[in-house]
Amino acid sequence: MARLDYVRHSSEVAERIRLRRGGSLTPLDGMLLHSAPVADGWNSLLGAIRDSTSLPPALRELAILRVAALNGASYEWQAHEPVGRAAGLTDAHLDALHEGGGTAALTPEQRATLDYTDAMTRQVAVPDRVFDRLREHFDDRQIVELTATVGTYNLVSRFLVALEVGTDDAGTGQELSA
Repeated sequence: MARLDYVRHSSEVAERIRLRRGGSLTPLDGMLLHSAPVADGWNSLLGAIRDSTSLPPALRELAILRVAALNGASYEWQAHEPVGRAAGLTDAHLDALHEGGGTAALTPEQRATLDYTDAMTRQVAVPDRVFDRLREHFDDRQIVELTATVGTYNLVSRFLVALEVGTDDAGTGQELSA
């Protein structure tokens, strides 16, 4: 059971979120709407991360799903697994994202992304050797965008886990009625 009730009302902020999401609100949105300024800022940030970066979608989703796996954010995983698959991630890629999963199916670029995501999520400080490998595959803009993606989805996963979003029937990803 989520720790707080989901907000189920219409507002300008809720409408902006619906617009970005294609018409519906998720349980995450329903939790964020307890604070309209936070929900509005979150919507802008996530819109930029998801829709306006130069990162290949498969690499973006690889990083997001790894954060979800490392932080035990099952709601985040459930929300992004179909997006990752649509971007080209296979069962072998997804298996590699779980603790102890084999990474043989990953390209060097994907391994560099995974190592960077791990360092940012587990220890925050990124060792030079990890950053140097990342630099072999990404330009400065993409490094900033990947860093922002990993940081943002650590925020998302920690929010979801702390407030137990999606741990009840209202949190299975379906639309919250207004």
